[in-house]
Amino acid sequence: MTILTNITIKIWRQEGPDTEGRFETHQIPEISDEASFLELLDILNERLIEEGKEAIVFDHDCREGICGTCSMMIDGQAHGPQKGTATCQLHMRTFSSGDEIVVEPWRATAFPIIKDLMVDRAPFDRIMEVGGFITAPTGGAPDANIIPIPKPVIDASMDAASCIGCGACVAACPNGAANLFTAAKITHLNLLPQGQAERYKRAEAMVEKMDEYFGSCTNHGECEAACPKEISIDTIATMNVDYWKSKFKNRQHLDR
Repeated sequence: MTILTNITIKIWRQEGPDTEGRFETHQIPEISDEASFLELLDILNERLIEEGKEAIVFDHDCREGICGTCSMMIDGQAHGPQKGTATCQLHMRTFSSGDEIVVEPWRATAFPIIKDLMVDRAPFDRIMEVGGFITAPTGGAPDANIIPIPKPVIDASMDAASCIGCGACVAACPNGAANLFTAAKITHLNLLPQGQAERYKRAEAMVEKMDEYFGSCTNHGECEAACPKEISIDTIATMNVDYWKSKFKNRQHLDR
Protein backbone atom coordinates (compact mmCIF):
# COMPACT_ATOMS: atom_id res chain seq x y z
CA MET A 1 0.00 0.00 0.00
CA THR A 2 1.20 3.50 -0.90
CA ILE A 3 -0.02 6.75 0.62
CA LEU A 4 -0.74 9.54 -1.84
CA THR A 5 -0.26 13.05 -0.50
CA ASN A 6 -1.38 16.57 -1.38
CA ILE A 7 -4.22 15.65 -3.71
CA THR A 8 -6.20 18.68 -4.93
CA ILE A 9 -9.87 18.13 -5.80
CA LYS A 10 -11.53 20.74 -8.00
CA ILE A 11 -15.20 19.77 -7.80
CA TRP A 12 -18.42 21.13 -9.30
CA ARG A 13 -21.06 22.50 -6.92
CA GLN A 14 -24.55 23.53 -8.05
CA GLU A 15 -27.62 24.00 -5.89
CA GLY A 16 -30.13 22.98 -8.55
CA PRO A 17 -30.93 22.85 -12.27
CA ASP A 18 -31.84 26.54 -12.44
CA THR A 19 -28.93 27.94 -10.43
CA GLU A 20 -25.44 28.87 -11.53
CA GLY A 21 -22.74 26.37 -10.67
CA ARG A 22 -19.14 26.83 -9.65
CA PHE A 23 -15.98 24.90 -8.89
CA GLU A 24 -14.78 24.42 -5.33
CA THR A 25 -11.21 23.42 -4.53
CA HIS A 26 -10.40 21.08 -1.64
CA GLN A 27 -7.18 19.55 -0.41
CA ILE A 28 -6.79 15.90 0.61
CA PRO A 29 -3.55 15.72 2.64
CA GLU A 30 -3.20 11.95 2.32
CA ILE A 31 -5.12 8.90 1.12
CA SER A 32 -4.30 5.26 0.44
CA ASP A 33 -3.78 4.27 -3.18
CA GLU A 34 -6.10 1.32 -2.43
CA ALA A 35 -9.06 3.64 -1.78
CA SER A 36 -11.69 3.91 -4.48
CA PHE A 37 -12.55 7.27 -5.99
CA LEU A 38 -15.92 7.25 -4.22
CA GLU A 39 -14.14 6.62 -0.92
CA LEU A 40 -12.13 9.76 -1.65
CA LEU A 41 -15.43 11.66 -1.95
CA ASP A 42 -16.69 10.00 1.25
CA ILE A 43 -13.62 11.23 3.13
CA LEU A 44 -14.09 14.72 1.74
CA ASN A 45 -17.78 14.72 2.70
CA GLU A 46 -17.04 13.57 6.24
CA ARG A 47 -14.66 16.49 6.62
CA LEU A 48 -17.18 18.96 5.19
CA ILE A 49 -19.89 17.72 7.58
CA GLU A 50 -17.52 18.01 10.55
CA GLU A 51 -16.85 21.60 9.50
CA GLY A 52 -20.58 22.32 9.41
CA LYS A 53 -20.67 22.57 5.62
CA GLU A 54 -22.96 20.87 3.11
CA ALA A 55 -21.78 17.55 1.74
CA ILE A 56 -21.20 17.07 -1.98
CA VAL A 57 -24.14 15.30 -3.62
CA PHE A 58 -23.28 12.39 -5.91
CA ASP A 59 -25.06 9.22 -7.04
CA HIS A 60 -23.90 5.81 -5.83
CA ASP A 61 -25.41 2.48 -4.90
CA CYS A 62 -23.76 -0.92 -5.45
CA ARG A 63 -20.14 0.30 -5.68
CA GLU A 64 -19.38 -2.86 -7.64
CA GLY A 65 -19.62 -1.56 -11.20
CA ILE A 66 -23.15 -2.93 -11.67
CA CYS A 67 -25.74 -0.21 -11.01
CA GLY A 68 -24.32 2.57 -13.19
CA THR A 69 -25.22 5.39 -10.81
CA CYS A 70 -21.65 6.51 -10.03
CA SER A 71 -21.61 8.76 -13.07
CA MET A 72 -19.23 11.71 -13.23
CA MET A 73 -16.57 13.27 -15.40
CA ILE A 74 -13.08 12.95 -13.94
CA ASP A 75 -10.38 15.05 -15.59
CA GLY A 76 -12.64 15.47 -18.59
CA GLN A 77 -13.25 11.75 -19.10
CA ALA A 78 -16.42 9.81 -18.33
CA HIS A 79 -15.74 7.70 -15.20
CA GLY A 80 -12.09 8.75 -15.28
CA PRO A 81 -8.91 7.80 -17.12
CA GLN A 82 -9.02 4.02 -16.69
CA LYS A 83 -10.61 2.21 -19.65
CA GLY A 84 -13.52 -0.16 -19.00
CA THR A 85 -13.98 1.07 -15.43
CA ALA A 86 -16.92 2.65 -13.62
CA THR A 87 -16.17 5.46 -11.15
CA CYS A 88 -16.73 3.17 -8.16
CA GLN A 89 -14.09 0.76 -9.53
CA LEU A 90 -11.55 3.52 -10.14
CA HIS A 91 -8.85 3.42 -7.46
CA MET A 92 -6.52 6.15 -6.33
CA ARG A 93 -3.51 4.18 -7.56
CA THR A 94 -4.49 5.59 -10.98
CA PHE A 95 -3.33 9.00 -9.72
CA SER A 96 -0.12 10.35 -8.21
CA SER A 97 0.78 12.50 -5.23
CA GLY A 98 0.33 16.19 -5.95
CA ASP A 99 -2.26 15.65 -8.69
CA GLU A 100 -5.14 18.07 -9.27
CA ILE A 101 -8.31 16.14 -10.13
CA VAL A 102 -11.26 17.92 -11.75
CA VAL A 103 -14.66 16.36 -11.03
CA GLU A 104 -17.83 17.36 -12.91
CA PRO A 105 -21.31 15.96 -13.56
CA TRP A 106 -22.36 14.60 -16.94
CA ARG A 107 -22.56 17.49 -19.42
CA ALA A 108 -25.54 16.67 -21.65
CA THR A 109 -28.72 18.61 -22.38
CA ALA A 110 -30.84 15.49 -21.86
CA PHE A 111 -29.35 15.02 -18.35
CA PRO A 112 -30.13 18.21 -16.39
CA ILE A 113 -28.21 18.65 -13.16
CA ILE A 114 -30.23 17.93 -10.03
CA LYS A 115 -27.53 19.00 -7.59
CA ASP A 116 -23.73 19.02 -7.61
CA LEU A 117 -22.65 15.80 -9.39
CA MET A 118 -26.13 14.24 -9.63
CA VAL A 119 -28.02 14.43 -12.92
CA ASP A 120 -31.51 13.37 -14.02
CA ARG A 121 -31.25 10.40 -16.39
CA ALA A 122 -35.02 9.89 -16.65
CA PRO A 123 -34.90 9.94 -20.49
CA PHE A 124 -33.23 6.51 -20.29
CA ASP A 125 -36.26 5.28 -18.33
CA ARG A 126 -38.60 6.67 -20.98
CA ILE A 127 -36.75 4.68 -23.66
CA MET A 128 -36.96 1.49 -21.62
CA GLU A 129 -40.66 1.98 -20.90
CA VAL A 130 -41.62 1.77 -24.58
CA GLY A 131 -39.82 -1.45 -25.45
CA GLY A 132 -37.02 -2.61 -23.15
CA PHE A 133 -38.84 -5.79 -22.15
CA ILE A 134 -40.52 -8.93 -23.52
CA THR A 135 -44.30 -9.28 -23.20
CA ALA A 136 -44.84 -12.14 -25.68
CA PRO A 137 -45.61 -15.44 -23.90
CA THR A 138 -42.45 -17.57 -23.87
CA GLY A 139 -43.37 -20.08 -21.15
CA GLY A 140 -41.71 -20.46 -17.78
CA ALA A 141 -37.99 -20.51 -17.14
CA PRO A 142 -37.59 -24.24 -17.91
CA ASP A 143 -39.38 -23.78 -21.26
CA ALA A 144 -37.19 -20.83 -22.19
CA ASN A 145 -34.02 -22.65 -21.18
CA ILE A 146 -34.64 -25.58 -23.56
CA ILE A 147 -34.62 -23.32 -26.63
CA PRO A 148 -31.29 -23.94 -28.44
CA ILE A 149 -29.39 -20.71 -29.13
CA PRO A 150 -26.06 -20.64 -31.01
CA LYS A 151 -23.16 -19.62 -28.77
CA PRO A 152 -22.09 -16.62 -30.91
CA VAL A 153 -25.65 -15.29 -30.66
CA ILE A 154 -25.95 -15.71 -26.91
CA ASP A 155 -22.47 -14.23 -26.41
CA ALA A 156 -23.43 -11.14 -28.44
CA SER A 157 -26.70 -10.83 -26.54
CA MET A 158 -24.96 -11.07 -23.17
CA ASP A 159 -22.32 -8.55 -24.21
CA ALA A 160 -25.08 -6.06 -25.07
CA ALA A 161 -26.95 -6.89 -21.85
CA SER A 162 -23.91 -5.82 -19.81
CA CYS A 163 -24.95 -2.17 -20.32
CA ILE A 164 -25.48 -0.58 -16.89
CA GLY A 165 -27.26 2.53 -18.19
CA CYS A 166 -24.77 4.93 -16.65
CA GLY A 167 -24.94 7.51 -19.44
CA ALA A 168 -21.20 7.69 -20.14
CA CYS A 169 -21.93 7.21 -23.84
CA VAL A 170 -24.13 10.31 -23.86
CA ALA A 171 -21.70 12.38 -21.81
CA ALA A 172 -18.77 11.47 -24.09
CA CYS A 173 -20.62 11.95 -27.38
CA PRO A 174 -20.09 15.41 -28.97
CA ASN A 175 -23.71 15.22 -30.15
CA GLY A 176 -25.16 14.02 -26.85
CA ALA A 177 -26.45 10.89 -28.59
CA ALA A 178 -27.78 7.84 -26.73
CA ASN A 179 -27.44 5.36 -29.59
CA LEU A 180 -25.07 3.00 -27.78
CA PHE A 181 -27.34 2.72 -24.74
CA THR A 182 -30.48 2.25 -26.87
CA ALA A 183 -28.76 -0.19 -29.21
CA ALA A 184 -27.50 -2.31 -26.33
CA LYS A 185 -30.97 -2.51 -24.79
CA ILE A 186 -32.57 -3.38 -28.13
CA THR A 187 -29.89 -5.82 -29.28
CA HIS A 188 -29.74 -8.01 -26.20
CA LEU A 189 -33.47 -8.77 -26.57
CA ASN A 190 -33.71 -8.79 -30.37
CA LEU A 191 -31.01 -11.44 -30.76
CA LEU A 192 -32.86 -13.96 -28.59
CA PRO A 193 -35.67 -16.25 -29.78
CA GLN A 194 -37.89 -14.92 -26.98
CA GLY A 195 -37.54 -11.39 -28.35
CA GLN A 196 -38.51 -12.12 -31.95
CA ALA A 197 -42.27 -11.60 -31.61
CA GLU A 198 -41.80 -7.92 -30.75
CA ARG A 199 -38.46 -7.35 -32.47
CA TYR A 200 -39.42 -4.67 -34.98
CA LYS A 201 -42.04 -3.03 -32.82
CA ARG A 202 -39.42 -2.74 -30.08
CA ALA A 203 -36.77 -1.26 -32.37
CA GLU A 204 -39.14 1.33 -33.81
CA ALA A 205 -40.57 2.42 -30.45
CA MET A 206 -37.24 2.71 -28.63
CA VAL A 207 -35.39 4.51 -31.42
CA GLU A 208 -38.15 7.06 -31.89
CA LYS A 209 -38.40 7.70 -28.16
CA MET A 210 -34.61 8.15 -28.06
CA ASP A 211 -34.83 10.76 -30.82
CA GLU A 212 -37.17 12.85 -28.66
CA TYR A 213 -34.43 13.51 -26.10
CA PHE A 214 -30.99 12.96 -27.59
CA GLY A 215 -28.81 14.07 -30.48
CA SER A 216 -27.98 12.07 -33.59
CA CYS A 217 -25.17 9.56 -33.94
CA THR A 218 -22.43 10.55 -36.40
CA ASN A 219 -20.09 7.63 -35.66
CA HIS A 220 -17.44 9.46 -33.65
CA GLY A 221 -16.95 6.31 -31.57
CA GLU A 222 -16.48 8.22 -28.31
CA CYS A 223 -19.35 6.22 -26.77
CA GLU A 224 -17.55 2.91 -27.16
CA ALA A 225 -14.31 4.37 -25.77
CA ALA A 226 -16.09 5.79 -22.70
CA CYS A 227 -18.33 2.79 -21.95
CA PRO A 228 -17.27 1.12 -18.67
CA LYS A 229 -18.51 -2.21 -20.07
CA GLU A 230 -16.78 -1.68 -23.44
CA ILE A 231 -19.93 -2.36 -25.45
CA SER A 232 -19.19 -2.35 -29.17
CA ILE A 233 -20.67 0.18 -31.57
CA ASP A 234 -21.55 -2.84 -33.70
CA THR A 235 -24.77 -2.87 -31.67
CA ILE A 236 -25.67 0.50 -33.23
CA ALA A 237 -25.42 -1.03 -36.70
CA THR A 238 -27.66 -3.90 -35.57
CA MET A 239 -30.19 -1.42 -34.15
CA ASN A 240 -30.21 0.64 -37.35
CA VAL A 241 -30.89 -2.44 -39.47
CA ASP A 242 -33.78 -3.48 -37.23
CA TYR A 243 -35.20 0.04 -37.20
CA TRP A 244 -35.28 0.33 -41.00
CA LYS A 245 -36.72 -3.16 -41.31
CA SER A 246 -39.40 -2.15 -38.83
CA LYS A 247 -40.42 0.82 -40.97
CA PHE A 248 -40.65 -1.38 -44.06
CA LYS A 249 -42.64 -4.08 -42.27
CA ASN A 250 -45.01 -1.59 -40.67
CA ARG A 251 -45.59 0.05 -44.05
CA GLN A 252 -46.43 -3.34 -45.53
CA HIS A 253 -48.87 -3.94 -42.70
CA LEU A 254 -50.58 -0.58 -43.27
CA ASP A 255 -50.81 -1.23 -47.01
CA ARG A 256 -52.73 -4.41 -46.34
